[in-house]
This record gives sequence, C-alpha cells and structure tokens, in this order.
Amino acid sequence: MEEELIERFEAENPDITVNLVTAGANYDEVAQRFQAASAANEMPDLVIASDVWWFRYHLNDQILPLDGVMDHLDADTDDYQPGLWGDYEYDGEHWAAPYARSTPLFYYNKDAWAAAGLEDRGPATWDELAAWDASLRPQVPAGGTTFGISTGPSWSAWWFENMIWGHGGAYSDSFDVTLDTPEALAAGEQLRAMVHDTGMASISTDAMADFASGQIASTIGSTGDLAGALEAATFEVGTAYLPDGPDGGGTPTGGTGLAIPSSRSPEQQLAAAMFLEFLTNTENTSFFSQSTGYMPVRTSAVESEEMQAIYAELPQFRTAVDQLADRARPQDYIRVFVPGADALLNEALERIALENTSAKDAFDAVAPQLETAYRENVEPYL
Repeated sequence: MEEELIERFEAENPDITVNLVTAGANYDEVAQRFQAASAANEMPDLVIASDVWWFRYHLNDQILPLDGVMDHLDADTDDYQPGLWGDYEYDGEHWAAPYARSTPLFYYNKDAWAAAGLEDRGPATWDELAAWDASLRPQVPAGGTTFGISTGPSWSAWWFENMIWGHGGAYSDSFDVTLDTPEALAAGEQLRAMVHDTGMASISTDAMADFASGQIASTIGSTGDLAGALEAATFEVGTAYLPDGPDGGGTPTGGTGLAIPSSRSPEQQLAAAMFLEFLTNTENTSFFSQSTGYMPVRTSAVESEEMQAIYAELPQFRTAVDQLADRARPQDYIRVFVPGADALLNEALERIALENTSAKDAFDAVAPQLETAYRENVEPYL
C-alpha cells in the first residue's frame, strides 16, 4: 500500500524520488535501526515515530520541529484531528505528524455472542465480561477462552492503561511513578486473576490470529488490525469501546507518526515534508484507513462522503473514530516520554500475566528502574 502511495506522489512530483526502506517488523525495531543510522550518519529523510519513540528522538536532537516547514508548504495542520496532532506537541512545537494512528479496540466474535444468548455489543465493564464468561466459554474449542491477550513489545503497556485508569490509577503522575498506589495494584491484580484465578483470559504471541481462528471469543487489538481481522475471520467480527473499570476508564491513542530528521539538508527536509503532507492529506489518509483500519488523521477525511459510506457499510471502521472522540485520554508521561520505560512496564505486566507474579512484586521490581531512567535520560534535558 505504501508503494501505491509512493507511485501517486512521484506521478505528481516527477523531480522527487522516494525509496521505501523496510526497517523492521515493529516500531521498536524501526527505532533501533534509526538510532544506528544516526550513529553512522546514514539518516533517512523521513522516519516513522511511534508514541513511545518520538520524544526520545526530540531529546536527542534527531528530528525537526514541523511547524515552520508545514507553514512554508501552506499545509492545513488545523485539519488534523486535534487529539492526534496534539500528541506530538512539546514546548509549543510539533515534532511529528499523525500517520498510522490507532486506539486499542475490543474485538468480539458475533457468532459466539449470539450462541451465548448475549446482546450484540461489547461489555460495558470488565466485570460484565467476567459475568459473561460462563456463557461464552462453551462457544470456543477445548482449550479456548472467552478473552485472549497478546504479548510483545509495547503492546501490554499500551492497552493496560485502560485497565489501570479504570481503577483510578496511572503509571505516573506527571513523571512521578505511581505503581505502588492501591489503584494501580488493584488493576495489576485484576489482570493476574483473569488469567490465573478465573481462567477467563489466555496469553499468546498473536491473540488476533487466535481470535480469527475462533480459538478465543474476544480480544483487544489495534485499530490497525481491523482490515486483517475482517478478511481472516470466518465469522462476523464485532468491535466495541474498551470496557470500563470501577472508576471509569478510557482509551490511549497510539500508532505512529512521521518525523523529519534534523540532520538532513534543507532541500531534503522540504522534499520529505512534501511527501509527509501528501501521505496525510484527505484523499490519502482515507485510502490508508480503508486499506488497513487505521484511523483517518484528518477531520475532513472522517467527514467525507467516501468515509461515511465506508462506515455505513462496515460500521467496525467507525468504532475507533467514535472512541477517539468519546474516550481518548493522553498517555501517562512515564510510558511515552521516558526512554526504555515502555519496555520496563511491559516486563512487569508480562510477569503478572505469564508467571502469576503478584502486582506488587512485579511493579516494585521496575519502579526504581523507571525512576532512574527518568533522572538520567529525561530530567537533565527538560
């Protein structure tokens, strides 16, 4: 699909050539290659910048603030969905632009729901999903579960923000780590109990594949998983907001933006900005959304007749857009602004989910490391 967008751009801009480099299988691998390229002075002209990497690029003076070059191009940045464009703002400037943006979604098997005698909707709360477990578990094959969760870099620490917020907790208050609060510990224990006490949930390396095969009745997946799920599943796929906890909840935004390295020449930076603006314009963000399930990053695209027709035909695509407007919350500072913190949080959550470690032991093990990472890698640069 990126190849199609490159062909469109080069047709309109024959003096500019775009070379697509596949730099890794996930955001962390791309970021690591970007760091290596920076050390070797082999920087690309445009790089994806995920929610947990763009601030590190900024702290390292590796990327350019976009406001000036976007103004030069007369790009309509006001048309970006405000919550997505604002995710990249720090100290009055924007350091990336939204591109492949997502929220976690609750995916459910409508056939299993119907067989269990449930309404065609997602659970309003995690407790409601637990109450449905007895009806749903007989609808999956032996060894299957009502709910499944994936492991993997960045994943657990991203979606778990919904659960910790749902208990009134957070990873941090600004940069102060708050994993020792009763609210945070209650959320961690809820995750542990879902897997190890009640058996409602299972853990795998690819819960979306398990979901599409019918092995699990529901899961949490990225908005960007939607097109693949609709294609792979042999049943009708339902999408819903993430469930609430006893104190509400909400959804984190995620996915990746696009950033321009600061070390490139002005001519290269201008060409990169032209390509960035093209990739994220109304027509192309609509095309990208239809092809992948990622959210359109422009308000004009969401409101366009083309996307409205898609939403009418496939309402699953609309869920993320509505959830963004209704339930999105800024992510906790310690996860998105502190280098290495996302991996540490992921480590703690995987110990809870995979090893049946208590939330207190898992969180106590990483909290001092999170505090050290902030003191050494962020505080001196603020």
